[in-house]
Amino acid sequence: MSGPATIRRGSTSRRGRGPTRRRGVQRPVIRTPQRVRQALVRIPISAEQVRRASRMLGILLLAVGAIVALIVLQVPQMIGNALGEAAGKAGFVVRSIEIKGIKHMDRLPVYDVALDQESTAMPLVDLDDIRAKLLKFGWVQDARVSRRLPDTLVVDIVERTPAAIWQNHGKLMLIDKDGVELAPVPVDKMPDLPLLIGPEANRRTVQLNRLLEAVPGIKPVLAGATWVGGRRWNFEFQSGETLMLPEGEDLAAKALKKFELLDRNARLLGRGYVHFDMRLFPQPMYVRVSKEPGRQIQSTVTARPV
Repeated sequence: MSGPATIRRGSTSRRGRGPTRRRGVQRPVIRTPQRVRQALVRIPISAEQVRRASRMLGILLLAVGAIVALIVLQVPQMIGNALGEAAGKAGFVVRSIEIKGIKHMDRLPVYDVALDQESTAMPLVDLDDIRAKLLKFGWVQDARVSRRLPDTLVVDIVERTPAAIWQNHGKLMLIDKDGVELAPVPVDKMPDLPLLIGPEANRRTVQLNRLLEAVPGIKPVLAGATWVGGRRWNFEFQSGETLMLPEGEDLAAKALKKFELLDRNARLLGRGYVHFDMRLFPQPMYVRVSKEPGRQIQSTVTARPV
């Protein structure tokens, strides 16, 4: 008789069966979908082409790094300056400055600004810098600076228009319609413009213009306007009277329209009155005359509502 049968590890207990599977978690098999494999096979890229693409990418990265380094070291700027100076030596250098549009302001500061450059070579003149400096002058509303080769800078100035004279702390200043200070005004050379009196009166020029635009009969006879206490206006007329308006732009506009209507129908100006007090408008207006300081005047004029 034969001895007992021995089963070895790894062997099969039965014929036809494969080796026994070990217990435990099996690693998943990642399979590329058939469509993806077919697409990859169809792409006509060889190993040599991949190597060439890698070399080109490396060269491109090196070139970008070199350009960045040159910019950091300001090499392009130095090259540009050298080329600009070469153009200057060839005759492209500022030799004349043509100024246009100036009627009131002094020309000398414009020349000083235009020539205040590190280099007078035409390609190196900073036009934007010149314009920015010119805009800091009160008279200059806008400025355009250009080159006219081979040797001329053209500066075209747009001046502000004087609209009034501002008197503050004993000083007279010419201002435009927006209240921008233009230039000091000598007492003996005051132009025929409305006089604004008081602190911050120049900042109220736009409001004052709105008031006067609504009353065309008042502006021609107005001598000045005083901004009182930062709250309201007093109007001084050429005939010597003072009109005291109420606080608030809307209420002042209504009072001024009412006064214009009364003056047109009853001739209030030029009759010896001193003050017209409308601070309590729409209550009745009070007037002051030279002999009777402070009495109420009842108007006999039938006025339309304003």
